Amino acid sequence: MGKILENLNLTMIAGLILALIIIFTVPANAEMVQGIMRWLHLFFGITWIGLLYYFNFVQIPTMPKVPAELKPGISKFIAPSALFYFRWAAAFTVLTGLIVAYLAGYAHESLTLQDPYRLIGIGMWLGLIMAFNVWFVIWPNQKRALGLVEADDASKAKSARTAMLFSRTNTLLSIAMLYCMINFNGG
Repeated sequence: MGKILENLNLTMIAGLILALIIIFTVPANAEMVQGIMRWLHLFFGITWIGLLYYFNFVQIPTMPKVPAELKPGISKFIAPSALFYFRWAAAFTVLTGLIVAYLAGYAHESLTLQDPYRLIGIGMWLGLIMAFNVWFVIWPNQKRALGLVEADDASKAKSARTAMLFSRTNTLLSIAMLYCMINFNGG
């Protein structure tokens, strides 16, 4: 078992196998495709929001305390890797969420904020705004701030601040978004 747990890919495969065993042997309360999409939506959402909270609760506040000679370890290795999973988890969270809403038959009603789908619709719009921020504000600015694309020091500093402010905006929006998602019980 140690060999499996020492390797992230093997751990993920073992977890997927366990999930598939459960999916095919224990009936769910929903149609199988919708149940799988809800599960994937939750998985990607946890990954996305978990990384959002990591950046805002751990990395951003800790970076000023990190000695200068150690900062490249974070900015050249940890942050780019975390940002890869962060942005793709955002994209797949939105995609699977829209599929769940479509399969459950409330995609249009929720996106147009109609009753009784207004609560989930607000959550969906907050998630869409957050995903837009990830792909079109945070990521382009982080590429400059981390030196992944060419930028002068002033541009890097400005980009770092912009990325941080939009990341904090997403943290703010996520609190209400999570309320909407958790408390809608429409399927």
